[in-house]
Order: sequence, then C-alpha cells, then structure tokens
Amino acid sequence: MDSHSGLVHSASVTAGNVHDSHELPNLLHGEETRLYGDSAYRGERQRKRLKQIAPKAKDFTNKRAYKNRPLSDADKQTNRRKSAVRSKVEHPFLTFKRLWGFAKARYRGLAKNANRAYAMLALLNVSKWGRPLTGEVRSA
Repeated sequence: MDSHSGLVHSASVTAGNVHDSHELPNLLHGEETRLYGDSAYRGERQRKRLKQIAPKAKDFTNKRAYKNRPLSDADKQTNRRKSAVRSKVEHPFLTFKRLWGFAKARYRGLAKNANRAYAMLALLNVSKWGRPLTGEVRSA
C-alpha cells in the first residue's frame, strides 16, 4: 500500500503456512523509496532482496529486541515513529477485515478466496479515491 495516497497497489494471497516476509518480492513494484515493516521483515536476506527489487528504497523496518539485548530508549522511540507510518497503511485493512467480514476466510479454495480479496481491495481503492458513478473525484 502506498503511504501517501492510501491506495493498495499490490496484494498477494497465500496459504496460511506461508510467512508474510516470503511474499515481499511479490508486493514491491520497484519504484518504492521506503519500506516500512515490523521486525519480521528485518535481516540481511531481506535487505539484499530489497536492494535487488527496489534499489532506491530505504529500509525502515522496526528493530528487534533479543533475549539478552533489550531495545534502548532511542530504538523504542524510532520504532514508535516508524509504527506511526505503518498504522496509516494498515488502517484500510480494518475496513477490509472487520467491517466487510474478511477477518477469517472460509476455505473455498485459494483461488476463490484470492478473487474475493482482490475484489474487496479494488473496492477499497474506489471508495477511498473516487466515485466513478457520480463523477466525483477526491483530490490528493
């Protein structure tokens, strides 16, 4: 999702046993300037993949605490600022999951569930930025 416009530009639907971080290459279009994510998207492998797919993108993923190395106060503040941007991006999925009932998908097959999810994401974009039937278009 684009943090400036609020539009969903790519999506990926997978089985439940596939971790979100494995789908990162399918979600980037290559023109990103920043990547925000939680600590699961952190690591050397992910940084290499990010540089290959989107060379101009800077990594703004949250830092991770380890067993004997808790986060410093400065790292906690940095993570809080990054999470503020991430929350703007995650907000439309509240509509998607809670209001439109896609929090738990019935198993109808991966293709049918994906089709329903893509249609709902397209409706999110339309409801966010335009009213094609009335001719109204919201300004950015």
